[in-house]
Amino acid sequence: IAGVAAAIAASRNNTTVCIVEKNCEPGGLATLGNVNVYLPLCDGKGNKVIGGIAEQLLKLSVSDGYSNIPDCWKENGNIDERKKHRYLVEFNPSSFALAIEQCLINEGVKIMYNTRFCDVIKKNHSITHIIIESKQGRNVIECKTIIDASGDADVCKAAEENIVSVKTNVPCGWFFYFDGKKIRKSQFSCRYDPYNNTVVDRGKGFSVETIEDITEQIIVSRNHIRKIIEQLKKTNPSVYPVSIPVIPAFRMTRRLKGKIELEEAHQGIMFDDSVGMTGDWRKPGPVYYIPFSCLIAVKTKNLITAGRCISSNTAWDITRAIPVCALTGEIAGTASALFCKEKAKNFSSLDIKKLQNLLKKQSVIIDKIPGKT
Repeated sequence: IAGVAAAIAASRNNTTVCIVEKNCEPGGLATLGNVNVYLPLCDGKGNKVIGGIAEQLLKLSVSDGYSNIPDCWKENGNIDERKKHRYLVEFNPSSFALAIEQCLINEGVKIMYNTRFCDVIKKNHSITHIIIESKQGRNVIECKTIIDASGDADVCKAAEENIVSVKTNVPCGWFFYFDGKKIRKSQFSCRYDPYNNTVVDRGKGFSVETIEDITEQIIVSRNHIRKIIEQLKKTNPSVYPVSIPVIPAFRMTRRLKGKIELEEAHQGIMFDDSVGMTGDWRKPGPVYYIPFSCLIAVKTKNLITAGRCISSNTAWDITRAIPVCALTGEIAGTASALFCKEKAKNFSSLDIKKLQNLLKKQSVIIDKIPGKT
């Protein structure tokens, strides 16, 4: 979702953009992983804190009629009801993938499916080209900026940025099954530590650093799915699986270690370079302002991150959610377009006021104080 939002934002700001996608469907975990809950755009106290492309994608996710936006969050909705019901929806992953793809095409984004990012070519602390691999073999793409929306900080690692990697992911796999009458969902997951300090239940933790870990996490997760299906079949022989995840359901893997790392302790703190804000999907109340410094690389002048690989420490479990991925994607895409337009040399030297004003024009909420007008 981060890469989708970034590509849309950059294209809308009159920049030529391509999205390199190793899979054959856009949307990441939201679509390929069946994580079909578009978490809240609100703070849980009745205030919308995320707008822009993130809100547009939420609406797009239910444009097929699979579910509806809560009435209170529609135009002129009841304020008191908004305090009781969070601004979230559930969507059909397949419908959402189709809608996203058409949206990218309509926006003029060049899509490169079944294409893997391999490495970067750097000169004077800037990335001049990225190396990709596809059925055509290896090739290079010249770039003025690059947005790492890989979810695993793949570009950051290749560019030799400082990164944080964790080995605390657990078996997980949301799937859909038919019970003989209707399609139902199972949100299977072992318990996890949102701070990545331990592996809950003393099981094995997984990272993205080795083929063995990734493969084992997928197989163990699918074994759990098999057991759930087998158990359901004991009381209902009509049960069979309809859709299982086709990518590993990792929550947090690798991220940039930037100039600033977003912490839970930053709750309510406005930064000079704040470019967006979010609530906490886990509970009502907290609001976090997102500084531009959390997105930009430290050693590489034209590299910026979006999604779950931004520089977020104890707030990582918050910023990995779909709405924040879309938000940081829009920020990164808009910043990249401004970088190109201004012929900048470094993301850190961008005129932050210009960027903030651009984002505000795009309905991104930056400096709203919840509860005040």
